[in-house]
Amino acid sequence: MTTEIRGSDFARLARRITEAGLLERRPAYYAVRLAVLSIAFAGGWALFAWVGDSWFQIPVAVLLAVVFAQFGFLAHDLGHRQVFRTRRPSEIAGRVIGNLCIGLGWGWWTDKHNRHHANPNHEEHDPDVSPAVIVWSTGQVERSRGLPRMIAKYQAYLFFPLLTLEALHLHVASFKALARPNMRDKGWEFGLLLGHLAWYAGLVFTVLPPGKAVVFILVHQAAFGVYLGSTFAPNHKGMPTLTGETQLDFLRKQVLTSRNVRGGRLTDIALGQLNYQIEHHLFPHMPAPNLRRAQPIVQAYCAEVGVDYLETGLIDSYGQALRHLHAVGAPLR
Repeated sequence: MTTEIRGSDFARLARRITEAGLLERRPAYYAVRLAVLSIAFAGGWALFAWVGDSWFQIPVAVLLAVVFAQFGFLAHDLGHRQVFRTRRPSEIAGRVIGNLCIGLGWGWWTDKHNRHHANPNHEEHDPDVSPAVIVWSTGQVERSRGLPRMIAKYQAYLFFPLLTLEALHLHVASFKALARPNMRDKGWEFGLLLGHLAWYAGLVFTVLPPGKAVVFILVHQAAFGVYLGSTFAPNHKGMPTLTGETQLDFLRKQVLTSRNVRGGRLTDIALGQLNYQIEHHLFPHMPAPNLRRAQPIVQAYCAEVGVDYLETGLIDSYGQALRHLHAVGAPLR
């Protein structure tokens, strides 16, 4: 891994990306994507109502979990202003999709995610590697106490089972964030989250008896959490973590802490095009469909300036992340 600093490296890459027109908005693409997802969302709940009081609602719950996650990817793009140039329409659409449709606080999550982008895999600044449950480095293991320390021993085996609780964690965190004094538009955030709870619980408990309704919600939320977590896990988990004052410039800080996942169009759709994580971190405002076209430009440029660029298959990316988690917990075994 090279740590040689060349402050103008990113500027030269940015010029190539700009000249290729890859930062231009893609309104037609996002209009079609929103229409397709809206039809899938409405159709999924129509199917739920049609199936009615039946255990065949279990596969419907999984199907709707996939639709919810795809809406989450769209909310992510709105948070980065990939869809609209200005803040206001991004916020309106983001809150409707995030808060009202899938029950995740868009304002809280966007702020958290932007802090991750500013300092990816930095143990002191990236909220995504804070040791709330999973510990990500040997240093965190040494400082861990309570539940994270207990889990760390076998966290590689527990990682995917724990993802069944990820959606619940995000729902709870969305409400907890409303207590922060610097939280913007609390009224809208709170009202739309309550609106989601009202229509979601009202619909499920109207169509299903209490027992089946609870099972449906548990399966739906567990599948939603596993899908979301499985799309984010390949991106940074098992990559180098940073501490203190880093000597890496922007290009290296983003590339060396990120991992791409190779695949075709189906992989792109399944992972919300976040499999081009390196390109996304370098150009977070770049519309998602342009990331595939930017990938060969960025990869070639990294080779040109001597920066390690990691791309692997989906299964291998999980293997790398899990082996890292297992190695981190070794001192406690």
